[in-house]
Amino acid sequence: MAFSLYDATVANYLQILAAVGGYLEKSLTHFREKGIDSADIVETRLAPDMLPFRFQIASVAHHSRGAMEAAKNGVFVPPSGKPDLDYAALQALVTEARNELSVLTPEAVNALVGRDVTFKVGDRVLPFTTEGFLMSFSLPNFFFHATTAYDILRINGAPLGKRDFNGEVEIEG
Repeated sequence: MAFSLYDATVANYLQILAAVGGYLEKSLTHFREKGIDSADIVETRLAPDMLPFRFQIASVAHHSRGAMEAAKNGVFVPPSGKPDLDYAALQALVTEARNELSVLTPEAVNALVGRDVTFKVGDRVLPFTTEGFLMSFSLPNFFFHATTAYDILRINGAPLGKRDFNGEVEIEG
């Protein structure tokens, strides 16, 4: 069986979105037990010049489900404004992204190969093929924001490890 665009993208999105949902829940339990307000976590940054946790999680959804929407309609635009979402809304956003991506079929995703996707931000326009956009732009951004969110939770004491980030790995047999 050949390796496909679906395997490289949607399968990864679904694995990591499930992991993000899991580490969000595990962290929330920890924060409640320790009396840490989740509203403070939502606003936490790794560095002063980085965007907060809420942006990181919103970007995980945007660079997965939003990326697949762009692959279908040909245009990707960064989210407008900074999402003002609380912890529960961020958890819901991850669940919604998983649900939307879970209905995509390999055939439908693989049929997008070779199509044009245009990235638009302000006056800047970057042309991609679907596979170029997903593999060189969207997927790296997706992993960056998932990792940054994980790191923010860790620096706030959440008892997370590598298995929490990786989620359920696909093994043979």
